[in-house]
Amino acid sequence: MAEHLGDRLARLRRLSDLTQEGLAEHSGVSVDVIRKLEQKRKHSARLPTLHALSRGLGVELTALLGDPPGVPSTGDVDPPQLVAVRRAIMPPLFAPPQEPNGAERLTVPLLRREIAEGWTLYHNAEFGRLMEVLPGIIADARFAAAVGNADEKAAGHAALGKALQLAGHLAIRSGKTDLALSALERAMQAATDSSDPLLPAMVSNSVAWNYQRQNRLDDAERLAVYAADGVEKEHSKSAEGLRVWGGLIMSAATSAARSGDYSKASDMMTAAEDATRRLATLPPPADGKMVSVFNRSSVRIERVRLAVQHARPEEALALAKGMRLSADTPLSWRTWLLLDVARAHADLGNAEGAVKALEKLRQIAPGWMRHHTLAVAIARDLWAGPSHPPGLRKIVEFLGVAG
Repeated sequence: MAEHLGDRLARLRRLSDLTQEGLAEHSGVSVDVIRKLEQKRKHSARLPTLHALSRGLGVELTALLGDPPGVPSTGDVDPPQLVAVRRAIMPPLFAPPQEPNGAERLTVPLLRREIAEGWTLYHNAEFGRLMEVLPGIIADARFAAAVGNADEKAAGHAALGKALQLAGHLAIRSGKTDLALSALERAMQAATDSSDPLLPAMVSNSVAWNYQRQNRLDDAERLAVYAADGVEKEHSKSAEGLRVWGGLIMSAATSAARSGDYSKASDMMTAAEDATRRLATLPPPADGKMVSVFNRSSVRIERVRLAVQHARPEEALALAKGMRLSADTPLSWRTWLLLDVARAHADLGNAEGAVKALEKLRQIAPGWMRHHTLAVAIARDLWAGPSHPPGLRKIVEFLGVAG
């Protein structure tokens, strides 16, 4: 079972040679909140609080959050699958590109289909399976970028950029943010040499997310805004360009909100939601899986998330009420919505509403739910409360927190 947030906080505080009062002074978080977390009378904290604590401790945010859904980190050596991904991202020096495996002749369209399937695995939280297939995809893409005429190499670099971007996302989900940055730096180089003018901006969005995970919020916001401005000048009239721009604006809004400027974030999200109306009038992208996730549903889901994280549960539930998700909304985004709705209900003392949301989450993404630290924290909080609605016991037993 995952380490409790309170145990993690106490361990990091002691490593920093700080008392609870000292951490409160360094972070601006009250001693009462720190004490309740460490005594496990409080099982979760909002992201602004976690950011403040991580700054006070001098650690990355991931050190407090624990592992996101993906590959657990135990302190042991990396498993062979992760070693293979790492080797694919950073191949041995001076080694020639590997030729593609299998009898089927490698073509860029085939390679793009493989990468699109990889992104589907990612959004479905099938990280183990993705880790198995991703090294071969990256090797094939690297070979495609090294052979052929100039146009063929440019197309190969576009595929390599998307494959390495996917590797960066997988590394972030595995709690390996430095490995993710290595993958994304290589993805940016491939994108620069590619035939896809929007790919550098898409990779920039991934880098901004990595910066967020490292608590580099100012860096994340500046990068997202800079990339969005470039897309707006050159590509805002196409659906592909608008989707990339929208994804960057949502990223910038998230960073602004986590830095404490909720008003600025809200204005950005309103602008993004306005853009989705224009998106509906444009021809859809030829290959949506290879472009940023941006539609009316994703914007609304992100607005719900920011409201929950900033102690606005009523606003979050009002935004979520009656939401009809578009067919191309990935499973990962649907799971986040249900988790945030559960958190909002729990914050308002509505245990029954929280349990219903968690039950839906278990139905559609049981593996994702079991590994997510926030889902476990919400279940713990509900179990420790005075009301145990029908269904709660099954959830806490499923998550292994009943006791």
